[in-house]
Order: sequence, then structure tokens, then C-alpha cells
Amino acid sequence: MRRVFGAVALAAFTGCATTQEAQKPETPPAVETAKVEAPAEPPSKLQVPVDYYKLDNGLKVVLSRDSSAPKAVVAVYYNIGFRIEPKDRTGFAHLFEHMMFQGSTNLGKMEFIRLIQKNGGVLNGSTRFDFTNYFEVVPSNTLETILWAEADRMRGLDVTEENLKNQQGVVTNEVKVNVLNQPYGGFPWLDMPQVANSNWYNAHNFYGDLKDLEAASLADVRAFFKTYYAPSNAALVVVGDFEPEQVKGWIQQYFGPLPTVAQPSKPDISEPRQTKEKRHDKVDKLAQRPALAVGYHMPDVGTPEYYAMALVDEVLLNGNDSALYQQLVQKKGLTGEVSGGVNQLGNHWNYNGPMQWTAYLFHDADTTTETILTEFDGVVARLQEQPIDAATLERARVKARSRLYGQLEGFLGFGRADLLASFALFFDDPARINRLEAELMKVTPELIQKTAKEYLRRENRTVLTVTPAAATATQTKAP
Repeated sequence: MRRVFGAVALAAFTGCATTQEAQKPETPPAVETAKVEAPAEPPSKLQVPVDYYKLDNGLKVVLSRDSSAPKAVVAVYYNIGFRIEPKDRTGFAHLFEHMMFQGSTNLGKMEFIRLIQKNGGVLNGSTRFDFTNYFEVVPSNTLETILWAEADRMRGLDVTEENLKNQQGVVTNEVKVNVLNQPYGGFPWLDMPQVANSNWYNAHNFYGDLKDLEAASLADVRAFFKTYYAPSNAALVVVGDFEPEQVKGWIQQYFGPLPTVAQPSKPDISEPRQTKEKRHDKVDKLAQRPALAVGYHMPDVGTPEYYAMALVDEVLLNGNDSALYQQLVQKKGLTGEVSGGVNQLGNHWNYNGPMQWTAYLFHDADTTTETILTEFDGVVARLQEQPIDAATLERARVKARSRLYGQLEGFLGFGRADLLASFALFFDDPARINRLEAELMKVTPELIQKTAKEYLRRENRTVLTVTPAAATATQTKAP
């Protein structure tokens, strides 16, 4: 699965924490010695600690204590992603993610990165459909320092013409390397939304048109920062080994004085019900083999069918025991692998808007798209025609729960912070994290069948193919 990573490559660093004085907000706070506690006993079911509150300026704060290791995750999520970036400024949300590492009120260019690295931490930033996020995983004795640093760049970004031009060049080069000059560049994570959706906000080239990226002005960047990078449009999550009351004091000290900013009305990002199959072929001059992706519009987030699709995903697509793998790979030998799922830039849970469930594969030139689709449709039809048996449902539930737990544990606890921040940002309800497992257990064979009939119908899908340019040239020359 492809990701759109930001200015900082995700990499681990080791080292000793540096000691710094904390006399005023403009100076990084002191680093204290971490307290190590015995690992907690694992709960019998998903029970993530959630302490949720808001500052007077609108900042949503989630604390989730875990004393199993002397580390902490700090994540700041802003409610601005690919979908709602300005028209004629495609890729602007992603460009701005890069700008956030160019310096702030008290930390010069790249000093934020060096601060994390010198204290033995790792960090990253990314842009997704519905948010832009920044996170750090650090030794817990450096937590106050990191909170100060995140508040410092929320307080004021160093927006200069030099920094803007530099990052325009970086992002432009990223587009060229990851998409334009890459075999299957953008397939299917970037291509599918553009052909499957009708609403511009969901269907534009969110990685960025080169002309739009070059046209972004200093005034655009400053206005964007003032509007969207405000505490009233953000969620702050701290996960790990800390004393809650102490952390609340630090958050109030460093984030509390930041001003609230009235947010503009969010645009309508809804999609009409699709009533006719869509097809699109992309000629790729660098591809060696044809590729095929099939995408279906998802049920609305939070509906019973939305949870049912998590199990449909397990039954049809995930693992070597999945129905599509068994039919297309094991029985028919039409491909070597079938990949995909919900939300190619994240997971089933961390988005809030129209989305596709997508399956994709690569195949030999002598295998036609229609041959694969015939077998694909046969697998889907079995799910639509009768309820799945008890054993299949139980296996799907086990796989879905395992996947959820794996996401929560992902990358040193960042997975937990990711869902807490998403649920606070989207629904004002981070405790939703503790209800996911129960919702999965409510799904019945009848609901799965009903969901498959409505959302896996041919009229609701988009078929995206990639044709190597060499094959196109050969077809053109044929008599």
C-alpha cells in the first residue's frame, strides 16, 4: 500500500536526552528523568484509557496513559486534508505539511527535527483525505519539551518566500519521483478517487498538479496557516507513560494561550449514489504488465453496513484464505496476488467521508480484464446470494479484531494515537475506539449479505486498468 509521507522520513534514532532550562514559553522546558513502571496486565477486551477534554480556545485534547514502557507519543491532527484544499491549489494541503518543518517562533529551520532526534525520538508528518498530522515517539522524560515544541509551531510558522520556493521544489520533485516517473505511479491510491468520484473535492488530483503547486503564493500559505493551523481546528493526543495532571498542566501552559480562530464552513463532500459502472484505462509508458483495480463506493461511516464492510474485506480480500485469493490465485492462476482494502491512505477507521473499497492486482498480458472480472464477479455473487456460514463469519471476526489490535499497537503506540485523534477530530468522541470491537461482533450473516447486495453491485463500481504503452503501440501496428 502506498503512503504519502511528508518532509521527514520515518527513521529510528537513538541517543541521550539533552537537558534544557524552562523559564518561559519561548525556551524549551527541562527534560526530567523518566519513571519506569512494571508492564500492565493486558485487558481481556479492548479497553483503551480515554481522558478527553477541551481547552477554552477549542483545542481537543485526548490523554491515554500506558505505563508499560517509558515512552510517549505526541500527535497533533489538523482538520484539513486533501479533500477540502482550495480549488486551483491542488496539492496545497500536502505542500503545507512540508512547510511545518521549516521553522517556527523559537525553532529555526529543521531545528524541530533535530530536537526530536537528539532526544532519542522519531517523528513524521503526513497528509490524508481528512486531516494533516504530525507525531513524535519519544522517551517519556522528554514529553514536556515536545509539547512545548508542538505548541511553538502552532503558535507561529516561519513562512518566508525562500522557504516556500524551497518546499515547492521538494514537493514537485516528490510528484515526479512517486507518480510521473514511477511505473504504476498513483495506481490505485491516487488514480481511483479521481475516476470513481463525481464531487471535485473527492475527485481532484490531491497530490498536486505541477502548475497549481508552482502558483501557490506567500499570501496563500500565510492565510492557510492562520485559518487551519489553529487550536480550534486541531486535536492533540498524548499516549504513553506520564502523570495525567502534570501533562494537563503543561498542555494548558503551552497551548492554552494560543488564540481561537473561527473556522469557515466545510464544503459539501458528499457523493451521489452511483447507478452505472465506470471504466477508465490508463496508458503507462513505464509499466511492464497490465494492472486492474476494482473499486466500490463504501457505506457511510458509522452505519451498520460500514462495520459489515470490515468483515466483507476479511472474507473477500485479506489473507491467503480470502475468497478472491483462493479463486484468482490458487484455483485459476490469473495473478500472483490480490491486494487492497478500505482507504488506501490509511485504514478502515481513520477517515470521514466518501471512500472506496478497492481490490487490485497485476496480471500477464495474455489474461484479459474480462476473464478476471468474470471470476471476480463469481466470488462476489456467492456473498450476495446467500448468508455466509458460521465458521466463515467467526474467522472474519477473528481476523478483523486481530487487524484492529495490530493497528492500535502499530509503530510504538502511534496507531492508538491515530485513532484517538481521528475520532476526536471527526466525531468529538475519542471513546469510540472502545466500541469498534463490539460493533464488529454485532455484524450478522444477513447484514453481510445485505451489504454485499447494495454496495458490491456492478453499478456501484469503477474498473480501473493500466495498459503498458508498449502493448498499446503493438495494438496500433497490428493489421
